[in-house]
Amino acid sequence: MALGQPVVIKGMSLSPLAGKKAPPSLLENIPRLISAYYSIQPDLDDPRQKVAFGTSGHRGSAFDGRFNEAHILATTQAICEIRHEQGITGPLFLGMDTHALSEPAFISALEVLAANGIETCIDDRRGYTPTPVVSHAIISHNRSHPQRLADGILITPSHNPPRDGGFKYNPAHGGPAGPELTGPIQDRANHYLANGLKGVQRVAYQKALESATTHLFDYTTPYVSGLEEILDMEAIAGSGLHLGADPLGGAGVHYWEPIVEKYKINLDIISKEVDPTFGFMHVDKDGKIRIDCSSPYAMSGLISLKGQYDLAFGNDTDFDRHGIVTQSRGLLNPNHYLAVAIQYLFTHREGWGDAGIGKTLVSSSMINRVAASLKRQLIEVPVGFKWFVDGLRDGTLGFGGEESAGASFLKKDRSTWTTDKDGIILDLLGAEMMAKTEKDPGELYAELEQKFGSPVYERLDAPASPEEKLKLKNLRPEDVQAEELAGEPILARLTEAPGNKALIGGLKVETENAWFAARPSGTEDVYKIYGESFRGKAHLKQVQEEAKAIVAQALKA
Repeated sequence: MALGQPVVIKGMSLSPLAGKKAPPSLLENIPRLISAYYSIQPDLDDPRQKVAFGTSGHRGSAFDGRFNEAHILATTQAICEIRHEQGITGPLFLGMDTHALSEPAFISALEVLAANGIETCIDDRRGYTPTPVVSHAIISHNRSHPQRLADGILITPSHNPPRDGGFKYNPAHGGPAGPELTGPIQDRANHYLANGLKGVQRVAYQKALESATTHLFDYTTPYVSGLEEILDMEAIAGSGLHLGADPLGGAGVHYWEPIVEKYKINLDIISKEVDPTFGFMHVDKDGKIRIDCSSPYAMSGLISLKGQYDLAFGNDTDFDRHGIVTQSRGLLNPNHYLAVAIQYLFTHREGWGDAGIGKTLVSSSMINRVAASLKRQLIEVPVGFKWFVDGLRDGTLGFGGEESAGASFLKKDRSTWTTDKDGIILDLLGAEMMAKTEKDPGELYAELEQKFGSPVYERLDAPASPEEKLKLKNLRPEDVQAEELAGEPILARLTEAPGNKALIGGLKVETENAWFAARPSGTEDVYKIYGESFRGKAHLKQVQEEAKAIVAQALKA
């Protein structure tokens, strides 16, 4: 099916299982999955089975020959060499989430790291480590040891289904690596794959664990203790708000208890269950189990409890995304919460000076209007949190957020907290908002609607082959011939982000009250059309229909 045909750009139909508890028939066979990790060798004649870093690392399933032992051995060896070439001589912080493939990938990675003599810090309880905690550890170490810089590896496919694995490198800045590093890592890893792993150094796992270079590290205490530097934990505790946190079986499952213990907040941990099949989840819109904390279908279980808590929240598997459940509006749309967070933070953080606001260009234009009212510089960047790293690192950005419920922000004194997404601080920020304003985030968003209008936003996904995705990725502004979109003059045709002039890997078309963007996914065989209108649902539908025609016409150019 050709991407240029309008029928292709329709959203996937809603599964009859959407929002229901995952039935046994949908659960992965975990022993078989782990066996596939070790037994299946990637077919390098298939480009999809090579190492490929998307917007957030290398991802895939062992069943498909896309995330297997060979991939991790080769990629870890490549990272060892790249970090050496970059002059990184400090420890490497190694963390993993609760996906079934994370444990075997952890074993493979540590075997290579130890063989290469890399000082490696692993969780002192041999447990799970959220992505933001690893970023926080890297930044904290490098602040104290600038002559002996650290970096990290995160083993997680984020919110992806249980059959998937993921492997991500965070260099010395603490955030996701950019293409200047992921490109060489990817190329070198594929070289090792093509040569039967010749040159990959490796020791037995038990020897790696016992190696003098492998250290048990307390990730939890420094992160939990530091929360009072970025949030008003006293206000949250003093408010008496009844909070509910559902770890959704993710890497932060053991972090809420020490937070409650230290800060004496009134928080219930709804479940401590860890199950690699994620059988406790509700099914997402497409009939898959996915730990998408921004999906009302996946979050049905927590949404059903909203009346029991003043505020409740859940996170994806590596805890870099947030899902906020309010009494006023249920699960808050991620774009809505980003706008509220920005409005609140930039009116309650006196130490931030003139720090700007970062957003991905497919996030809501409500953020543009909020930023303008705050008289703050707005930096719009392509999809991917890596684009916020420099700004969060040097304090020029007070906040960086993306439409898929990922964000981070500065400490109260304008110093860096993380340079990767942090779902925990966004959860607790909602509680701080309520403690300080006596309104939940849904009520605060209603105030923004009264002031700026009420946008309607939607993202459509559809299958796309690699060839179709490449064609869409290489569109140019001049390929768009249309002068109007849904009755309004087109004001901008973008293939570069206005904030940093980086290629967006797709197309964005803007009018005064609406926009759409079309871009291929970096990790899945789908492409996405984002759209938004400040003129209601009917106008958004018109935007979407015309977007199909505009993209189809542009692809013929």
